[in-house]
Amino acid sequence: MAIHSNGSSENIIKIPEIKFTKLFINGEFVDSVSGFFFLFFFVLPSGKTFETIDPRTGEVIARVAAGDREDVDLAVQAAREAFDHGPWPRMSGSKRGRIMMKFADLVDENVEELAALDTIDAGKLFSWGMAIDIPHAANTLRYYAGAADKIHGETLKMSRELQAYTLREPFGVVGHIIPWNFPSTMFFMKASPALAAGCTMIVKPAEQTPLSALYYAHLAKLAGIPDGVLNVVTGFGATAGAAISSHMDIDKVSFTGSTEVGRLVMQAAATSNLKSISLELGGKSPIIIFDDADVDTAVDLALLGILYNKGEICVAGSRVYVQEGIYDEFVKKAAEKAKTWVVGDPFDPSVKQGPQVDKNQFDKILSYIEHGKREGATLLTGGKSSGEKGYYIEPTIFTDVTEDMLVVKDEIFGPVMALMKFKTVEEAIAKANNTRYGLAAGIVTKDLNLANTVSRSIRAGVIWINCYFAFDNDCSYGGYKMSGFGRDLGMDALDKYLQVKSVVTPIYNSPWL
Repeated sequence: MAIHSNGSSENIIKIPEIKFTKLFINGEFVDSVSGFFFLFFFVLPSGKTFETIDPRTGEVIARVAAGDREDVDLAVQAAREAFDHGPWPRMSGSKRGRIMMKFADLVDENVEELAALDTIDAGKLFSWGMAIDIPHAANTLRYYAGAADKIHGETLKMSRELQAYTLREPFGVVGHIIPWNFPSTMFFMKASPALAAGCTMIVKPAEQTPLSALYYAHLAKLAGIPDGVLNVVTGFGATAGAAISSHMDIDKVSFTGSTEVGRLVMQAAATSNLKSISLELGGKSPIIIFDDADVDTAVDLALLGILYNKGEICVAGSRVYVQEGIYDEFVKKAAEKAKTWVVGDPFDPSVKQGPQVDKNQFDKILSYIEHGKREGATLLTGGKSSGEKGYYIEPTIFTDVTEDMLVVKDEIFGPVMALMKFKTVEEAIAKANNTRYGLAAGIVTKDLNLANTVSRSIRAGVIWINCYFAFDNDCSYGGYKMSGFGRDLGMDALDKYLQVKSVVTPIYNSPWL
């Protein structure tokens, strides 16, 4: 089994004070108006709240404002006023970029507190938050800040009598619904290109991980982003999220989450104002390892692919296909390495895997492990909870699995790998594509021709060759099939927050005059 660390986080890092727990609307932190009550002739907000839980212990961190439809209405009104009459869409791109750069600097200045918030709220490794998640969030802001003054249209010669030019204008009021697995990363993957485009927005963080989003709202205000441009409404998907998806005065929704909820977002958009949507949904990504691969390197990549962020990542390499020539050696080394994986308090620098985000996810993963055992898969390693409290699960590897098993078909979103053998290249491609998802894939081989051939044959939005989780702001990604549509990161993400307007004029002495 994996080693469990029982290190005391209090001896490693001071747990931050929770400073922001209210909704952020029109530049102010406010109580929820949901569930208001009457006192004589006055209507008073109830301050309705919900608990956010520390997955390391299962204990309450704080109570956070529970936004509902009425709160979303107020946030949309603020965003609409800021878009229709405020300075943000009308200021030069270079000025927007300078404010975004200041915002990024403030994120960097508060990196330790922000990383700690994501650790106690989401169970993420504190060391990775300090080195990767929060710096990447700040750099995403800088990337799009640099693009803000480079949004250009085109000049078109339509005919002998007409000419035209195009304008690329901000889409309007945007609703961002972000997931719990990467609270900081996803906040800025959504907000940054929308800010650069000149949009105003409502951000709804996941109810499991609201704390860092509220802190970012505070920093946005300090950076000089005008009131109403960036609003944060915390609350539940069935209430606040549904209100955003169906709101008649929101022009676009960008959602990242499960395929099941993505369907609901799409239905709500279709039955309201036909708002534009982009969806980044589930995945069941394959990693294909060929006989010529270095086995030790392949094991490292495969374990990274499923254990990074405790498997709570949409592009997790949860299906691993190994060619028969190295299969036995791979199985042996993968089991040995997985058993040395340190699971425990994410503030402990020796730990490689923290707790799952909450009890629901914890129970869901364990239920899938039981399904795998009942369906006849062989449990190579792991398969149990770890530690005496909190939501920790051992790294788990199944062998002897078949394509019809739930552990191969369904997105588990946890540290569970399904390991399979293949013979030919054609078989590997067919198995890799045998899924309703199409978000990512990995290929491990020394043969570049083979890698390029296979990468062109797999239906997925991003293919990693001899690497995994190689993200960069320049490189967009998104899904095929039931993994959604639209792209995050890169210039493709900026484009989805811009409308194209054509302006046509007759040429002098044309018959139109």
